[in-house]
Amino acid sequence: MKLKPIAFLFATFALSACLQTDTERGLAGAAGGAVIADATGGSAVTGALVGGAAGVFCDDLGVCR
Repeated sequence: MKLKPIAFLFATFALSACLQTDTERGLAGAAGGAVIADATGGSAVTGALVGGAAGVFCDDLGVCR
């Protein structure tokens, strides 16, 4: 199902947008990614890695300004 990855990315960016530093966004993204991945039957570790990376780089990409 293609909806799960889209929902995961949307939730990660939404969660990480309200924080100030890359570290805060990375930690929040990792936590959110792990929870969402686990809840949808995916790997929590993979979700944390993807969510953390999305949180750190969302400011650089202009997504969470």
